[in-house]
This record gives sequence, structure tokens and C-alpha cells, in this order.
Amino acid sequence: MAHKTYFNWSTGKDSALALYKMNSDPRFSIDALVTTVNTELNRVSMHGLRNELLVEQAKQIGLPLQTIELPGEVSMEGYNAIMKDFMKSIKAQGYTHTVFGDIFLEDLKAFRETKLKEVGIDAEFPLWKQDTKKLINQFIAHGYKAITVSVNAKLLNKSFVGRIIDEDFLKDLPENVDPCGENGEFHTFVFDGPIFKQPVDFEKGEKVLKEFKINGNKDECFKDAVNWDTAFWYCDLYKK
Repeated sequence: MAHKTYFNWSTGKDSALALYKMNSDPRFSIDALVTTVNTELNRVSMHGLRNELLVEQAKQIGLPLQTIELPGEVSMEGYNAIMKDFMKSIKAQGYTHTVFGDIFLEDLKAFRETKLKEVGIDAEFPLWKQDTKKLINQFIAHGYKAITVSVNAKLLNKSFVGRIIDEDFLKDLPENVDPCGENGEFHTFVFDGPIFKQPVDFEKGEKVLKEFKINGNKDECFKDAVNWDTAFWYCDLYKK
């Protein structure tokens, strides 16, 4: 019998490719998408995507969506408490496994596994340690379509946000930027591909530069919190 599994859905390309791979693994039954959302802004955490587009994504993928609601500002202690409550709740629903689209980040993987172990859930990482250039080429070759919704202003200028991920985009990336944006260089919104019934219809809005403050408190997950990049270009998207 396949393990009842939920998928940590970021709305971006790595999630889409990881879900695509997991759908062909008979050991797991992906029964839900789970996404963290900022309740103050009604947007997906980190990616800044409007909730209505997240809901439409899940509809077109054909999986139930569960959201983890986070306040606009949350301490690490508060974050851990919210996440633990959610994991206990989903464990009670019969889920035994979960999936992430992480590729490289060792500290983050270890953090996730440690927290999940506390409630008895096993984590799967189908893209782990794979060549990111090959992965992004697979993504494009499979017919997926994605647009950048956020880029690190320290590494990429305004022209890179609101762009479709294609061969031209990859050619234009600076050499120090990972092709999958695995170090947080850019985040994407996937709107079409093999896992979708129909493309998600949207229109582009304005591009804005946003700067964030770091409270300076080091936490158990990210040891170099004081070195976080704090300025990002965002491209707003609207559901048609």
C-alpha cells in the first residue's frame, strides 16, 4: 500500500518538477498540496504570489490544498510552534510522508527532517543533489512554463523579474546565479505543464522593489541569518 503523502508546494518550478517525479513513484500517494501563506498580505510566503493564483494552481493540478497561515512578522519560536501544530494535525489525518523540492541546502534539509521526526513524518527529496542545469533543462523540455515573481536585487536587476523561464532567460543569467535559483536568487510561478489540466490564466502587474529588515537573532535553522539578502524585485500577478 502506498504511503499517504502531502507535498510542500511552493508554487514554483522545483515543486512542479519534484511533484512530476513523485507522481510516477508507486510507493507514494500524493493526496494534498501544502503551502505557507502570509495572512497579512494574503500571499504565498517568500514568492509573494496572490492566494487566488495558488488556489487556481491546485485546482488545475487536481489536488486538495491545505494552507499554513503565518502572520506578517513571526519569530522563529512562533514559526516552529505553528509548524508543529500543523504537522501534528496532518499526521492525525493519516499522512506518514511529505515531499520537498529542495536540491542543495544541507542546513534546511536537516532542519526539516529534525522537525518532522518529532511528529513521526518521513521526508522525501526527489531532486536532492541533482545537477541544476540538467533539472532546469528537463523542466523546459517537459513543457512546463513558469514566470519569475521574485528576484534577489543584489544579484539580478529589475529586468529579470516577470520573465518566462526559457533558454534565453538561462543564457542571460550571470555566472554566479544557479540555473534553478537554488540559493534564493529567484522564485517562480508555474502556470502550465504536464501536471496541469489547463494552464492558469493570469496577467502581469507592476514591478516593485521591497526591502526587508532582519531582527539579527540567529536561529537554529539558518546560522548566517545576519548575512541574508534583504532587497528583492517582485512582479505582481493577477488572476484573469
